[in-house]
Amino acid sequence: MFPTFIPAAAERLSEETSIAFLQQMQCEAIATPLSTSPIPTTYVSQGNGGTPILLLHGFDSSAIEFRRLLPLLAAENETRAVDLLGFGFTDRAVGISFGTQAIKTHLYAFWEALIQQPVILVGASMGGATAIDFALTYPEAVSALILIDSAGLTNPPLSSRFMFSPLDSFATEFLRSPRVRQQISRAAYYDKSLASTDAQLCAALHLELPQWNRAIAAFTKSGGYGSFAARLSTLQTPTLIIWGQNDQILGTKAAQTFQQKIPNSTLVWIDRCGHVPHLEKPQETAKAILDWIAVE
Repeated sequence: MFPTFIPAAAERLSEETSIAFLQQMQCEAIATPLSTSPIPTTYVSQGNGGTPILLLHGFDSSAIEFRRLLPLLAAENETRAVDLLGFGFTDRAVGISFGTQAIKTHLYAFWEALIQQPVILVGASMGGATAIDFALTYPEAVSALILIDSAGLTNPPLSSRFMFSPLDSFATEFLRSPRVRQQISRAAYYDKSLASTDAQLCAALHLELPQWNRAIAAFTKSGGYGSFAARLSTLQTPTLIIWGQNDQILGTKAAQTFQQKIPNSTLVWIDRCGHVPHLEKPQETAKAILDWIAVE
């Protein structure tokens, strides 16, 4: 029913969008400068025509967080969602760094292998910081940028860079806790009923893959994504900022800061919505994206 790299726990999923998304997940061996062996990279691709759209997920997540949004975008544009290096179901080979530079290098190799034309790059939460970093480094690969409740304006705690064993093991086991993950899920939604059993299972499937804890600890110890505030004025890419009006994870001030600092930007608020508009209000989010694309 599901690809072989998807954990057996997926059989317990109940939401049709979750099941359909995972059934369509593919794995491509991507050659990169990071390793002598290609990196098995997982993604979903739907749709044809239009400017291609590439979706980037948030921290300790996977492409499955776009299970409700991707089909709506794919109705008009070729659309992909990819598991970033060190996250989701993409392979976590021993010996590879999982810092931001490696993530960017791997993402460019994925773009070069499967897309090879400028994309509309969409990043949610940490994926927004990834998208900003990518657009600043490879402007020729990005025709437009869309940030959904994006990170990228604050520096991570300095203490994260000094996390060492066994503290890193304790931290990852804390993050693995179903109770902790459910608390995070509930905080992400305005409508708490959406933090369902299906949602929790979707958010935890990738934890069963080999080396999940090592990759998360390595990314955290690398410092993760810092602030791009000083460089946002150099972004020449047209940018759409989508923000949940009731975001309790990042708040709402960041949305206005992004709009002020990015020269060619538009801000759209999603009412009665938390940190994950693409999951909580997918129809409104898709409409905002497709309407904006149509006039750009």
